[in-house]
Order: sequence, then structure tokens, then C-alpha cells
Amino acid sequence: GLYSYSDISRTCKIDYPMFPSSVTELIRDQKIVIPPKRSGEYRILSADIAVMASSGSKSNNDATSLFINQMTPTKSGRYLNNIVYTENYEGAHTEDQALIIRKMFEEYDCDYIAIDARGVGWGVVDLLLRDQVDYATGQIYPALSCCNDDDIAARCSNPRAQKAIWAIKGNAQFNSDCALGLREAFRQGTIRLLKQEYDCEEQLYAIKGWDKLSPAEQLELRMPYVNTSLLVNELINLEYAAKDSGIKVHEKSGMRKDRYSSLSYNLYVARELERQLQKPKRTVDEAGIVRFRAPEIRSFNTGRRR
Repeated sequence: GLYSYSDISRTCKIDYPMFPSSVTELIRDQKIVIPPKRSGEYRILSADIAVMASSGSKSNNDATSLFINQMTPTKSGRYLNNIVYTENYEGAHTEDQALIIRKMFEEYDCDYIAIDARGVGWGVVDLLLRDQVDYATGQIYPALSCCNDDDIAARCSNPRAQKAIWAIKGNAQFNSDCALGLREAFRQGTIRLLKQEYDCEEQLYAIKGWDKLSPAEQLELRMPYVNTSLLVNELINLEYAAKDSGIKVHEKSGMRKDRYSSLSYNLYVARELERQLQKPKRTVDEAGIVRFRAPEIRSFNTGRRR
């Protein structure tokens, strides 16, 4: 297989997910809340979109998969990709999925959304380019713009909108780069996952008020660990074939790869962001001597200092 269980399992080190407020309102424990960003930290939300539930379909790989990556700087100047939350769901309407993603982007204080902009994913992207209203609360979420495609950015309803959408338009080379880049992240230890389902009991029992929760509420707290186990299972069961100058990844019959796709998009954007952040800036003094200075890190698109 392309991905080794031993490479993946040794990265399953994160004790607690960062839960959204819908969960943390049930239980007050600082171990599971979304913390403020630290200096130099970036967050990426990735989404592989599906609009039809798998029941009765010819394919069984059609669930929407979301991941939150907390990129934290290391002493070596690199970044560690901490996958602090993940969820999957099936059968949601395009409008509902766009609102879910927009709300998660806001709540997790994300910098970028890595999202498939072809096929059914385009409908979600198009909605993110406009203001969205949560009719349950009345809150308005401003439009987001695209940072890597001028044609998509031109469709945004607000020309001054935050450029946060990283539109994924995969081709054979891009898909190969994503697959191999994710494998190297596991091999080099630049990615960390949550602990798996059968290794999280100690963490769950340590959450304040765990024993007072209903079975449904306990399951909600357990699901990110379950989804991590399902991700690992997807990865080790993927098959691949050499093609031209790269590889082509495909799932076995009856298996899925929606989690793999979303995570590989996330790590691709993380690598591109890290590459941009590491570029030195040059200045020229009056004598014409080129001098290098430490980069002043800004958001690519908003000009905000970090």
C-alpha cells in the first residue's frame, strides 16, 4: 500500500479534539475548547464535498469530509500540522454544507479553506463567495473570496472580502503530488492526528462530567476519534498505480477515500503556505548592496501582520 500503518499510527498523539461550541456548551472543560491562536499559528479547514448519501448509490465514497489543521511553528522554522478536529456527514443540501463550512471557518478562526472546486464542490464554493445568513440565529457571515484563482475571485460579491478560499482543481499531477506529499508528512512526522477510537478511553473519562452525559452526548464526544480510526483505515486500504511521472490513487471496491481526499488537500495547502512563509525578502541599500532581512509574515490576501 501507499501508506504504512506504522507510519500513520505513530503520529496519533493528540489527546483532545478542539470541539465546536455546540459540543462545549454541554460540558465545561478547557481541555476540549477552541483556544486562541498563538503567535505564528495558522489554521486550515479542508472539505471534500458530496451531496448525496451513499445508501443505494453505485459508489460508496460520497460523504462530505471536513478537517481542521492547526499549523504551529517549530524551533527549526518548519510547521507541524495538528489535525485537531474532523467530521463526516452525508446527504446535506449544498446550501446547508456551505453554511456549515462558513460557520466552522469563523469559529475556528481559520485562515484558509481548501475545497474541491469541481463537480458538486463548485456549488459550495459559489455560495461561499456571497454573504450567508444563519436563519436559526439571524447571524450574517460575510462573503469570502478566492486566493488562487482570479476568475473565481471575480465572482465574489464583495471586492474587499477576505481571500481565504483555496480552490482545488485537481489534475493527474496535482493528485499525485497530494498523495506523495501526505505520505512524506507521515514519514517525516510533520503531521499529528488524534488518538484512535480504541486508545481514547482515558482521555474521555478525564473530561469533566463525562459520566453525567447521555449515551448520545458521549458518542458526540467520541466521534472525532472514531473518524480518525476510519481515516487510518481508508489510508492503509488505498491502492495506487504508477502513471506517467506520478501515481494514481484509487479505493478498493466498497471502500471510501473522502477523508483521504480532504486531508490531502489540507496538507497540500499547508505545504504551499509554509513555502511562501519561508521565502526571504530582499532590500537594496543606497550603495546598491542587496541585503536580506527576516520576513514579516502577513496573510497572503488580507495584508494582516502575524
